[in-house]
Amino acid sequence: MDKPSYVYVTYILTTPEKVWEAITDADVSARFWHRANVSDWQVGSTWEHKFPGKPADLVGKVLEAAPPHRLVMTWAGPAHVDNPDRVSVVAFDIRQMGEKVRVTMTHSELTPPGLKDVSEAWPAVLSNMKTLLETGGVIPDAFGGIHG
Repeated sequence: MDKPSYVYVTYILTTPEKVWEAITDADVSARFWHRANVSDWQVGSTWEHKFPGKPADLVGKVLEAAPPHRLVMTWAGPAHVDNPDRVSVVAFDIRQMGEKVRVTMTHSELTPPGLKDVSEAWPAVLSNMKTLLETGGVIPDAFGGIHG
């Protein structure tokens, strides 16, 4: 049986380079995600998703990196990174469309509980990224009520 996927598409008044930076720069990602994405973003490298001063709560490997248009990485809790049944895949496709950028995020190979979690979290994450890139600020309490 195939594992489910979750796809989210948004349009942002910015450039592909700024979207790429928002996803891959530790300082920028920490502003809208409240966690830093840390890696050198080379294919085969590890990445970590971490709160400042704490261990990573998500980890993975970079599977594809074609700046500023496509990034694909595995996604797992640190305790599950070696369990293929618990590792999912996140892909960002970034495409210029006139003055706006279309960002398509596909989170695949999900478990049913994982699908519920990501369907609540990704809209908040990507809406907050959009707000940051378009206004320079973030949504107050963007993650309030998510996951519990």
